[in-house]
Amino acid sequence: MCGIYGSTIKYSPKQVNNKLTRTAFRGPDNLQFDYFGQNNNTVILGHNRLSIIDLDPRSNQPLTYKHVHIVFNGEIYNFKNLKKDLTNKDYHFNTTSDTEVICAAYLEYGEAFVSKLNGMFAFVIYDTKKEQLFGARDRLGQKPFYYSLSEIGFEFASQLASIQLYKTNLSISQEAISYYLAWGNIPDPLSIFNEINKLEAGYYFTLNLKTNQFLKKQYWDLPQNTPSFTGTYNNAKEELSHILQDACKIRLFADVPVGVFLSGGVDSSSIAALARLATNSNIKTFSVKFNEKGFDESAYAQQVANHLNTDHHVINCNYSEGLKLINDFSYYYDEPFADASAIPSMLLAKHTKKHVTVALSGDGGDESFLGYTRYKWMKQVQPLYKIPKPVRELAANIIHSMPYYKLKTLAKGLKCHSLNDLYLSICTGIDNSWFNGEAYKQINEINYLNHSNKNLLERISDFDLKTYLNWDINTKVDRATMTYSLEARAPLLDYRIVEFARRLPTGFKYHNGNQKRILKDVLYQHVPKRIFNRPKAGFTMPFSKWFRSELKNYVLDNLTEKQLNRIPNINTKDVTTCINQHMNGNWNHYPLIWKLLVLKQWLDNNSNGYPVK
Repeated sequence: MCGIYGSTIKYSPKQVNNKLTRTAFRGPDNLQFDYFGQNNNTVILGHNRLSIIDLDPRSNQPLTYKHVHIVFNGEIYNFKNLKKDLTNKDYHFNTTSDTEVICAAYLEYGEAFVSKLNGMFAFVIYDTKKEQLFGARDRLGQKPFYYSLSEIGFEFASQLASIQLYKTNLSISQEAISYYLAWGNIPDPLSIFNEINKLEAGYYFTLNLKTNQFLKKQYWDLPQNTPSFTGTYNNAKEELSHILQDACKIRLFADVPVGVFLSGGVDSSSIAALARLATNSNIKTFSVKFNEKGFDESAYAQQVANHLNTDHHVINCNYSEGLKLINDFSYYYDEPFADASAIPSMLLAKHTKKHVTVALSGDGGDESFLGYTRYKWMKQVQPLYKIPKPVRELAANIIHSMPYYKLKTLAKGLKCHSLNDLYLSICTGIDNSWFNGEAYKQINEINYLNHSNKNLLERISDFDLKTYLNWDINTKVDRATMTYSLEARAPLLDYRIVEFARRLPTGFKYHNGNQKRILKDVLYQHVPKRIFNRPKAGFTMPFSKWFRSELKNYVLDNLTEKQLNRIPNINTKDVTTCINQHMNGNWNHYPLIWKLLVLKQWLDNNSNGYPVK
């Protein structure tokens, strides 16, 4: 895992070096770039390397294979099988890395080769014969890809900050801020700047250097009409177990130490169990401990670690270290990003890096196997939406008059026009008058939520995978781990598991309120069920308490009326009311407060010279 950069704009060597140095934390083992080109076309390719496979300098990038040059971020887990097939077709290799295999596969299979890759990746190939750039991003968006295309030229990078440097024509996107206020992140293909975009997950592009024609194409999407699984539940459990074991095994391959993030929940415990099964070594596991009551799940992780006999490490999250990460947040998450669990994720990565260079995570289980608490809640309220809307509104008015904020939230939900609108409200938190506009609904991914051939749970599962997982979880994990030059790998995001889960009957995943049923039953073959007889917990910071105590002055000093007036599409008076409600303990508005603090910090660090349009 690394950082990539490239441009057809003729930056000087010093400027290119500075652009790569800005994100050198992504790959501190080697910084390298070179100029390529013919017929007056100049292509700069640059790379920050985090050495994982084939530590020899021969695998440094940019890497040249025949007439193509490549910069690549990520891992191709099935590269050995691909390499064997290509060797049989008379391709020869000078390294043991997966990077050369990408180049050979491109030459052999053309653009369609991307579908043969099982991995997380973002790369660009410069084909000197075709005078073309070819780039792609993995199916589920685990690796980032930013780009800018104008009459001046084309520029791309793993992080926005590298493109931003020396860019004189940027403007802050009011539309992106609106989306951020709703989603807590900036959805693909937007970025915080109007002139910079993200390549969507599951897409590749070509750029003809002679004509400057840029074309992008989707090569993968969630299966919508695939044949349903026809075997028994036990057949499905056996097949899932087989795929999961292989997904873990291929992600354990590295020439550096590998560990596992272990929260003690079903997903990470499944990965730890299967990783332990796949290796003879004593696997290292890592969890975070909070001192605040109701936030500490480390005891459950310790139980799993004890049962699996792992070398377990517990990382204490203290207030002072957390505050430092908050102050540095916008440097590493270089556009506004409001998932508060990014802070403990950074802390976990920071201390895990002291022991390993690669860590397996449990990300992806909730989306594919219906694990989020809100899924159960949506299932429970579904019958209410058969009641005529006027009747629901009357009931909502009565409930809203009660003093408890959770009941007031329920009342607002009952007023939603449909279950889909209700789910959007849950995902975005847009159920208050503080936000102006409907932009948060104007996303292409809404089609997954509105799909007519799937039931409610399957629709919201697909929607979350295309939105929350892609825009939030994968962004959080990439930035948190790469801040400390740690590679995170997610076996549950193996596309074979994602596709298999969508073939399964809903009852195999959610049965009589039992969420992640089949995944749990696979886990219980390795870890006792009794350890998991507890409510599901999230991975969050105790910000709701800190904002009323240690961070109260920090909040009030940063979110003054003057500061709030700088932010488009909010009602300053209503936001101030929300802040006061939180401080008084009458309502939990910490997600809104954190969202505004992050945005304010980013604007403070970036707004000089950038107009808002």
